[in-house]
Amino acid sequence: MPLSDLPSPPSDLVRQLQDQGLIGSGARFETLYGGRTNQVWKVLGGDGDKVLKLYQTSLRNPLFRNDAELEARCLKALEASGFVPRLRATGQHQNDHWVFYDHAPGSPWRENPEPVAELLRKLHSHPFLDVPPDGCNGSADLTAHGQKILDGCASETRRRLIKLRPAHKVPATTQTCLIHGDPVAGNILVAESGVTLIDWQCPAVGDPCEDIALFLSPAMQRLYRGTPLTAKEVDRFLSAYKHPEIIARFEVLRPWFAWRMAAYCLWRVENGATDYAEGLRLEMETL
Repeated sequence: MPLSDLPSPPSDLVRQLQDQGLIGSGARFETLYGGRTNQVWKVLGGDGDKVLKLYQTSLRNPLFRNDAELEARCLKALEASGFVPRLRATGQHQNDHWVFYDHAPGSPWRENPEPVAELLRKLHSHPFLDVPPDGCNGSADLTAHGQKILDGCASETRRRLIKLRPAHKVPATTQTCLIHGDPVAGNILVAESGVTLIDWQCPAVGDPCEDIALFLSPAMQRLYRGTPLTAKEVDRFLSAYKHPEIIARFEVLRPWFAWRMAAYCLWRVENGATDYAEGLRLEMETL
């Protein structure tokens, strides 16, 4: 049975959690379907609900890294921030890793972009966290990354995207910071108590414009929310971010991010994820 089809965690992993005192014998598991890579369960009972994420390391994604160690490091470092879940434990099951953390209240983000802009601004202003990977920084990095993704594609659309690649150059910024790397609507939980950013498996030290572009991406909004943001919603987000210099840089880089996202959507389509076809069309329209 594929990992993504498991109705509950493997029995030996459950025993491992019980032996460590993380769950009781009567713990119940509820599959969570928000993610697209790993197997995630809500653990019911005990001293409050928890989340168990079992990483699937066999998949190699060219845009979104999948690193359990980085997630654990970020959750520990950002615990006092108030916008991440509290990490309880991490470990290994056979060849895969797992993380165990408090279940955050709320529902995936659907409307009102201002709280998301404020959340990302807080993250990008957080004291520097030394995370080894570097994010893409400037048009040269985005050119190389987008082309690497396209090198894994074979359809006619690949040639069209190569021709649509932006031509203007944008230098790297020296104002790098911790970025989440995947702040899509499904990874942002909204509750009365505030907004929580989950799924920290692909953070980096990089250009804050990368997080902004991923949240605003028409393809990602279509996949996780069902529809792209309107022009008015985009403007509201950019205004609420309240950092004109970064927003001005994002506007210049926007075509580059759209081009790379189009390449990624094509790669996903060619690898069987047909739900990315509409995202590909939306990103190509912006080019």
